[in-house]
Amino acid sequence: MAPIPPHAREIEETNGFLSSLPLTEDWILPLRLYQSFWLYEPHIPHVIAAQHQVSFTPRPSDVILSTFPKCGTTWLKALAFAVMNRSVYAFSDHPLLSKNPHECVPYLEIPLKRDAAVFDFEKLPSPRLLATHMPYSMLPASVAGSDCKVIYLCREPKDTFVSLWHFHKMLDVEIELGPAFDLFCDGVSLNGPFWDHVLDYWKESLKRPDKVLFLKYEEMLTDTTYAVRKLAKYMGCPFSSEEEKDGVVEEVAKLCSFKKLTGLEVNKDKDERTGKVVLTNASFFRKGEVGDWSNHLSPQMGKKLDSIVKHKCGDSGLTF
Repeated sequence: MAPIPPHAREIEETNGFLSSLPLTEDWILPLRLYQSFWLYEPHIPHVIAAQHQVSFTPRPSDVILSTFPKCGTTWLKALAFAVMNRSVYAFSDHPLLSKNPHECVPYLEIPLKRDAAVFDFEKLPSPRLLATHMPYSMLPASVAGSDCKVIYLCREPKDTFVSLWHFHKMLDVEIELGPAFDLFCDGVSLNGPFWDHVLDYWKESLKRPDKVLFLKYEEMLTDTTYAVRKLAKYMGCPFSSEEEKDGVVEEVAKLCSFKKLTGLEVNKDKDERTGKVVLTNASFFRKGEVGDWSNHLSPQMGKKLDSIVKHKCGDSGLTF
């Protein structure tokens, strides 16, 4: 593995560093193998800037939302933002009605707009709500030593793959389903391997449940109001009896629902750019359904991925 430069500027100034990392363009997008995970090449300088606290120093009150790509990231951002700021904004004039959730909760390593500089996280007031696709092992070491909290949302792997494949298609990145599936099964995908990413957080949540909350997308869909209450309690802002009586929990769930978010004009046609990839807010939404994989993968493909994930998870206790 190539040595890690002391800060991001050195990476940006030294073209040889990124080019020394293993490269795959089988997904069309350039992915580099950095610290055992396949990352989108333009994001790596921002990852290292966060790791070396050039751009980010954790505060005790920070809440970091983490997901593998296409595991309910946008929904989790919306829910957490609405929960944390429910005393600041009225539901009738809420930022989520005019802004995409990704505009409300910044990523540690992904600039929202093309050629954006490292985000100035220090200017954000506490408590800060931040997000990442980085595996736990890739987060700044200071996160583990701080009192900040991490919330991780995972999703059934077959649905994750199908959503990831469709996401690439929405970006006009053409890759056939079969080759993409084989790559995913080999652990080669955006922020993959999937199982290593999930296990990273699962194991930490078992060791430090007061600092790392592990959630499942399917369970949150089944009982969203329960999930909203769980998020609020874990984030240190539980709902009061008065809020419960006034239906605030239900209002949060309704505001952040797939139907509500996809129906908003802001999530239909606003363009954002990151690196060379063109994103629209609409590209962050597709179906959000459980079990949609069966409409795209054969039963044999489903069994193959199930077997791989079961083997990789071993006796960790994590099941899907």
